Amino acid sequence: MADFRLDAETRTEFGKGSARRTRRAGRIPAVLYGHGHDVVHLSLPAREFAAALRNGGSNVLLTVVLDGQEQLALTKAVQRDPLTRVHEHVDLLLVRRGEKTTVDVPIVVVGEPAPDAIPNHQLNTVSIEADATRLPDSIEVDVTGRGAGQNITAGDLVLPAGSTLITDSEALVIGFLGAPTAEALEAELAEAEAEAGIEREESDEAAEGVGEGDVVPEPLDQGSGESMDAAGNSTND
Repeated sequence: MADFRLDAETRTEFGKGSARRTRRAGRIPAVLYGHGHDVVHLSLPAREFAAALRNGGSNVLLTVVLDGQEQLALTKAVQRDPLTRVHEHVDLLLVRRGEKTTVDVPIVVVGEPAPDAIPNHQLNTVSIEADATRLPDSIEVDVTGRGAGQNITAGDLVLPAGSTLITDSEALVIGFLGAPTAEALEAELAEAEAEAGIEREESDEAAEGVGEGDVVPEPLDQGSGESMDAAGNSTND
């Protein structure tokens, strides 16, 4: 796991106005706590912090340099603007080399399941306990060839050496469903329409009871002009 070095500065002003000025100066307001120490208010260089997250992941290990002293820390919470995605505030947790800590690790899916299987993702992260200085960026899950019913639980995941799973081992990570047939989809659609009170419109032929291959009867003879003339001649006779 990479170790990223950030030069921090102590903050002595607080509030929204101070935070905005800090961000305009290219820095991020932050707090550092842990191991029984008082909370320290500081700021971090915004560009370097963003690069650390981008390259080291959400559980990146940081070396925070404050007043000439180096301290190891993990990001425990990051607030971002919902529109601009700019980092607005960071919570840092002090850690020591060799100690264990619990973190949520992202799951990365690789491979393609069987053609007739549809993956159903249930968990995007799992909680593990691991050495604070050897936390994984992610946990890879290979779904190659998985068919319907060949589900993957948290207990099936391959964890890094020295890590312990905290998430329930029976928790479903990815389920695999069988791809529905055309008949099943049609039946499901018809059921949904029935529940919604939607009546399907029949085609003109279906509405008249005429289908392919049916014989349409000739209309009854209502009398032609010739027969009427014949009838008239007979009367005159």
